[in-house]
Amino acid sequence: MNGYAILAIYKFELARTWRTLMQSIASPVISTSLYFVVFGSAIGSRMVEIDGISYGAFIIPGLIMLSLLTESISNASFGIYMPKYAGTLYEVLSAPLSYIEIVIGYVGAAATKSIILGLLILVTARCFIDFNIAHPLWMITFLVLTAVTFSLFGFIIGVWADGFEKLQIIPLMIVTPLTFLGGSFYSISMLPPFWQKVTLFNPVVYLISGFRWSFYGVSDVSVEISIAMTFAFMLLCLLTIRWIFKTGYRLKS
Repeated sequence: MNGYAILAIYKFELARTWRTLMQSIASPVISTSLYFVVFGSAIGSRMVEIDGISYGAFIIPGLIMLSLLTESISNASFGIYMPKYAGTLYEVLSAPLSYIEIVIGYVGAAATKSIILGLLILVTARCFIDFNIAHPLWMITFLVLTAVTFSLFGFIIGVWADGFEKLQIIPLMIVTPLTFLGGSFYSISMLPPFWQKVTLFNPVVYLISGFRWSFYGVSDVSVEISIAMTFAFMLLCLLTIRWIFKTGYRLKS
């Protein structure tokens, strides 16, 4: 394992965050803060509790997960797309590096940025809403697993995309709607029985449910299923990335 090469890619990608601090960190935090003000403080104070939890506190895991998913995909996809677009990716591919080392560098940096952002949003939420974390270690575990998994997914999107507009298609048209429909602002137990069953086909439900359990000890689906679904999606992403490097799909052309 070439640790120096991994560290070089990792540090280069992290450095880009500090050059675009407003876009990478400040903008998502400010946007999520508006959700806390509107839905948490203003509207939440007039809504009934859900599973014994105030509405403002209930939506915190969902809002963190919403930012985490979109930023993980964005960071990873942009990180691999730019060297491909600029033509410098060939230098990385021609270096004495395995695809595992390349992926660790790019995905590790993207996941790190997303985790930092998630923690900043968590701290920001404390300024608006009072809440407790029942299982802090599990909260960190879900945070890291989700960031890594969707950074892998974002890496795949970055390789697949052949234009800047394609970088935004899946995050905006698929991931964000699935997150809003995955229980970010409500419990799926509030839905009619038919729609509860339909919602279970949404993979984001399992991420939000498991993450919310780590905060309050309540969930829409069992924690074991949430973890299993996360690992299953991670494995699928890893197998896809392995196939990409094995075949050179959109890397060598």
